[in-house]
Amino acid sequence: MLGGTQSLHTNSYDEALALPTEESVQVALRTQQIIAHESGVTNTIDPVAGSYYIENLTDEIEKRAMEYIDKIEKMGGALKAIDGGYVTREIQESSWKFQREVESKERIIVGVNEHTSSVGAKHASPLLHVDPRVRDDQVARLKALRDRRDNVRVQNALNALTDAARGASNLMPAILVCVESYATVGEICDTLRKEFGEYRGRGTF
Repeated sequence: MLGGTQSLHTNSYDEALALPTEESVQVALRTQQIIAHESGVTNTIDPVAGSYYIENLTDEIEKRAMEYIDKIEKMGGALKAIDGGYVTREIQESSWKFQREVESKERIIVGVNEHTSSVGAKHASPLLHVDPRVRDDQVARLKALRDRRDNVRVQNALNALTDAARGASNLMPAILVCVESYATVGEICDTLRKEFGEYRGRGTF
């Protein structure tokens, strides 16, 4: 944050498990508010201006990013790199290296491999459970939409999207016509999947 970021987002602590609860969202929000109102770092454009260490880290990030970009360009571009499995391998290698460093304590993660507590949490925060009626209501609204819309117009719009996908046309105008005809996101995506297929990276399940 002190290195010149333009925005800061704090994830709720339960986002990996479910939709955030009101409590977890509030904790995330308060974290940002403390930084904004108590730390004083927002009172100047660059609170660590002139810090040789921050500048060195910034230069190092830029240098390594350009090395990646140059390497990918030599492969023929991002699509070629993805298709060849390079991106997947780099992610897997990075994950393996991170986990190895954590388990060997070369990288300290407080509460995970250092400064842990044998006393468990007194209580686990409840996860958010969406009322099944929300799903049922949405299904009913979708059915009502399909009953009242002009389905011939919808199909014509989806056919036009198919034609655009098969050629070299900009897809956005065709997608907008589909939306204006009340085609659903699922119908639009299914139409594009039929033409483009669905990407599955090498080594993924």
